[in-house]
Amino acid sequence: MKENNYRPLPEGLYIGNSKIEGNALFTYIELKKSEELGISHIRYNSDDFHSNYIRTPLGGFVNHSNTPNCELYECGAYLKMKTSKNIRPGEELTLAYNLYDPCKNYVDANE
Repeated sequence: MKENNYRPLPEGLYIGNSKIEGNALFTYIELKKSEELGISHIRYNSDDFHSNYIRTPLGGFVNHSNTPNCELYECGAYLKMKTSKNIRPGEELTLAYNLYDPCKNYVDANE
C-alpha cells in the first residue's frame, strides 16, 4: 500500500498561540530569507469565496503584521508564500495583507 505523505503545513512549521491574534504559524527550524514555504491561496473565481481565493492551511493561519517576515507572490492561479527575512525557531510567521485584496503587497496596503 502506498504511504500517504500529505502534510497540511511545510516541514518545520506548526500552529501555536499568537500574541497577535488567535492561532498562528510558527517555525521549529531556522528559515533563511527567500525560502519558499508553499501555496497559501488558490484562485477560484466565484462569489462563494472572499476575494476569489481559497486559503490553504498555510494561508489560513498566518497573521497580519506591519513588519512582516514573509510575503506572497503570484504563480499562475496560486499565491505562494516565502520568507522576506531570516526567521528564528519559535518566531511567528507574518504577512502584510489586506483581506479585500490578498495580492496587494505591503507598500500598496499603506498608501
